[in-house]
Amino acid sequence: MSEEPFKSARQAMSVNNGRIDKPEAFSGASGLLFEQAMSQTRMAVCLTDPRQPDDPIVFCNTAFERLTGYESAEILGRNCRFLQGPKTDQKQVEIIRQAIRTESVAVVEIRNYRKDGTAFWNALHLGPIYDRNGELTYFFGSQWDVSDIHLAQAEERNAKAMAREVSHRLKNVFAVIGAIVNITGRSMQAPEVSRKINERVQALGRSYEPTLDDAFLGTIEVGQAVRAVLAPYDPEGNRIRFNGNGVRTEPNAISAIGLTLHELATNSIKYGALSNDTGTIDVAWRHESDRHNRRSLIVHWQERGGPAVAGEPEDTTGTGFQIADTLLKHLDGSLERHWDEDGLRVEIHFPMSRTA
Repeated sequence: MSEEPFKSARQAMSVNNGRIDKPEAFSGASGLLFEQAMSQTRMAVCLTDPRQPDDPIVFCNTAFERLTGYESAEILGRNCRFLQGPKTDQKQVEIIRQAIRTESVAVVEIRNYRKDGTAFWNALHLGPIYDRNGELTYFFGSQWDVSDIHLAQAEERNAKAMAREVSHRLKNVFAVIGAIVNITGRSMQAPEVSRKINERVQALGRSYEPTLDDAFLGTIEVGQAVRAVLAPYDPEGNRIRFNGNGVRTEPNAISAIGLTLHELATNSIKYGALSNDTGTIDVAWRHESDRHNRRSLIVHWQERGGPAVAGEPEDTTGTGFQIADTLLKHLDGSLERHWDEDGLRVEIHFPMSRTA
C-alpha cells in the first residue's frame, strides 16, 4: 500500500506545535492501524487535547476538512466551537460541555457552519481517550453530515401540517355540500333523495379523511379507507372482518372504493348479511397478477349468513351502483357481482398502472 495516504497523519502526530504532542501514544502496530483508519474513513474525525488551554483540536482527518471546508492549518489549535453559529442550539452545546467536564460520552445532533457560512446538521459522537495509566489524554470526536435526514423530516412535517389543514377544509366542504343537499331536498319535497345523496357524500368524506396524513407519499393505504367507510355499518366491530393491511393505491381510486363499499353496505343492511343479527361480511384487498403478468388491485367482498340468495335480483342497476360503475370505468376498473348460495360476492378490480 502506498505511504502517501498516511503522511499527513504521521506529520500531525510528530510535531509538538499544537498537534499531537505524545507520538508514543500512537506508536507501533496500533499507531499504524489508527493512521490507516483515520486516513481512509469517510467519517470526519478529530482529536482534542484537554490538557492544553481551551481543549484545542490537535488532529483532524481529510474527511473533517471536506465536511467543514477548512484546511488543517485553519483547524488545528482551535476549539471546536469555531464551527458554531447563530442557529446553533445552546442546549446541545451544554451537553457537549457537560461531557467534557465529566469525561463521559455524548451523542448529539447540532447545527454547525462551514467555512463558506452554510449550515449543516452534524451528528457528533464525543468520548474520552485514556492512556495506559488511566489518564485522560484526548477527546475523540466523529462527525457525520445528517442534513439530508433533517431536510426529509422537515418536509414530512410540512406535508403532515398541510394534510391536517386539507382535512379540516375537506370536512367543511363535505359539511357545506351536505347542508346544500338537505336544503334542496326539503325545498323540492324530496327528503329521501337528499338523504341518499348525503349518505354518499359522507361516505366519500370518510374514505378520504384517514388517508390524508400519508397522501404526500403519492399513494394511500387501502385499509385505512376501507375501515373508515364501513365503520358506521358495524359499530360493535364484530360483523365485518378485514384482511389486507399494507396494500397501497393512488388517491384517485379511493373515491370509487369508498362509494362502492358504501353502496354494498347499504344494500346489505336492506337485503343481505347485515339485515339480520347473525350475518357477516369479509372484506379483503390484495395485489394480483394475471397470466400476462399484469398486476391489479383486487378488493373482495363476501357476505355470509344473510337471507337465502335465489340468484341475481331483477333490478341491479340502482343509482348508487351506477355512480360507482362510472367511477370505476374512469379508472379503467371493473366490478363483478356473484349471487352465490352463501351470499353476495363482489370483486372490484383496478389495473396496477393505477395502483402502487
